[in-house]
Amino acid sequence: MKATMKDIRVGRFIVIDGIPCKVVDIETSSPGKHGSAKMRITAIGIFDGQKKTLLNTSHGDADIPVIKKKRAQVVSVNGQSAQLMDPETYEVYELPIPEELSGKVNAGAEVEVLEAMGRRAISRTIGAGE
Repeated sequence: MKATMKDIRVGRFIVIDGIPCKVVDIETSSPGKHGSAKMRITAIGIFDGQKKTLLNTSHGDADIPVIKKKRAQVVSVNGQSAQLMDPETYEVYELPIPEELSGKVNAGAEVEVLEAMGRRAISRTIGAGE
């Protein structure tokens, strides 16, 4: 999807360098004598946690990722990864456990999984694991 840069807000998602990111800061410069206003967007990658920056004009286009939030059942935990099962399709897959959720993801608990651009990541625990 596409959006205009001036429509981007903090907390929303944007694609920078082919990586879906969550916007954490927006700086806008005023228009100059011969140019338009510039925007500097700082965002954090939702899968790798890396900081990314995008500089563009306020009327320029930005890519917006389609992000699906799904629930998954934790089948087992093996070190820093969890084996998960989709309750709708019964698909079983393995994902790394984020550092901030270490010790909170247990077998039998439910987690929320973010899915975008062919990648998945555990975002939070739901219910008993919180």
